[in-house]
Amino acid sequence: MWRDRIKKKRESLKNSVFVVNKLYLPVLFLLLAISDWVLAICSITGYFIVYLIHIFSARLPIENKGSFKYITKVYKELEGGELKMDIWYPNHPDTAYPLVLFAHGGGWISGFRNQPNNISWCKYLAFNGFVAASIDYRFGIKNSMQDILADYDDALNYIRRHAGKLKIFTDNIILMGLSAGGHLSLLYASFYSYKQDKKRMEGISGVVAYYAPSDLSDLLSEESRSLFARFAAIKTLKGKPEEQEDYEYYSPVQWVSGNMPPVLIVHGKYDRIVPFSSTIKLAEKFDEYGVLYKLLIHPNGDHCFEINSKDYQTIRILRVTINWIKERFKKE
Repeated sequence: MWRDRIKKKRESLKNSVFVVNKLYLPVLFLLLAISDWVLAICSITGYFIVYLIHIFSARLPIENKGSFKYITKVYKELEGGELKMDIWYPNHPDTAYPLVLFAHGGGWISGFRNQPNNISWCKYLAFNGFVAASIDYRFGIKNSMQDILADYDDALNYIRRHAGKLKIFTDNIILMGLSAGGHLSLLYASFYSYKQDKKRMEGISGVVAYYAPSDLSDLLSEESRSLFARFAAIKTLKGKPEEQEDYEYYSPVQWVSGNMPPVLIVHGKYDRIVPFSSTIKLAEKFDEYGVLYKLLIHPNGDHCFEINSKDYQTIRILRVTINWIKERFKKE
């Protein structure tokens, strides 16, 4: 009995906002600073070194042998900067390749196209015979969700315009993203298929979304224990759900229709940033409208489980993802 109580208390602490958002760290550093400034500085430095090592060593647990060629293209000129994409190619010759348009995560306010976990994903996709175009987009700190969606649209249009030169077969396109990038992929496909915009939906064979919010208000629900997710949503949508109708407007679940292309949704059951229930809500909507979809659940997975876990379930999900994409291309 007492062991069960201790176990429950440990689980409660593990899932608390205090631990999930690492609020214990500033408290610890403050206590160290009060007692010993040198020790505090050393501790802070050590923490950031470990953090950077983790960020720059993040990889998928499946090794992809061979060398992979990529090229960087500017797809959009903006006042004060450029938006780029890295286009990764398989290491075997071919006339043209099917495309996976890949959007990174980061809560719409952080992340970049060529950080290690995204490079790992692009190599994995290229190893399996696809061109992977990893895109940057504007951040929601100074821009709106509509601006970000416009960037996504412009990246796809750039590839369509230059498909021949880039050796990309645009009759086969998969929209794919992680977290916020998964949201953009879902939003683009759901919104424009609902609007029956044939030009924008031309050639899109499916969508792959990893741990993506389908209802943006879920990021501010009690199930989301991430202060970062709350901050990112409020900054990008310029307010809270009760203040902004944009939460509903930019939620993919609101635009699901029978015109939606096939979707693969992937989520860890114990995601503490994007609630797992957000994906269940989307799946129920797909059932309602007869959308062809597949749901892959990691039974113990948290956010970004595919780069933080090396267990059998993670490997299985990665392989099923590739097979699902291949099936979409076979049907074309």
